[in-house]
Amino acid sequence: MSKPSVLFVCVKNGGKSQMAAALMRHHARGAVEVHSAGTKPGATLNEASRASVASVGGNFDGEFPKPIDPSILRAADRTIIVGGDARVEPIEGMRGTIEKWEIDEPSLRGIEGEERMTLIRDDIDRRVRALLAELTSNPN
Repeated sequence: MSKPSVLFVCVKNGGKSQMAAALMRHHARGAVEVHSAGTKPGATLNEASRASVASVGGNFDGEFPKPIDPSILRAADRTIIVGGDARVEPIEGMRGTIEKWEIDEPSLRGIEGEERMTLIRDDIDRRVRALLAELTSNPN
């Protein structure tokens, strides 16, 4: 049986979807095929997101903002839209489902900087751990 796969998507593929992918890679330890992409990829990765993930043992190594690859979208068991701004339409031949995670945005409450990133990371991390358990039936 092949391992489950997940595609995390946000608009720029520089922050939230990269965080989700890095955290899934960190927790899954190879048990899940992990991809990330953006609907309108930016030019760079968000350094605050990278630092926040690194502080819990994850990394963005080898990653860069990239567009959605239709073959990955088609093959993924789950496509997760991270945050409220990105839109992903189903395409012919998709085997998985599309789900949206409405992520907490602390800046709306006046929380900025490292504290903002920590809150976003922890929200994404909780969701990633639950998804990992669901995809692998492993209670990590």
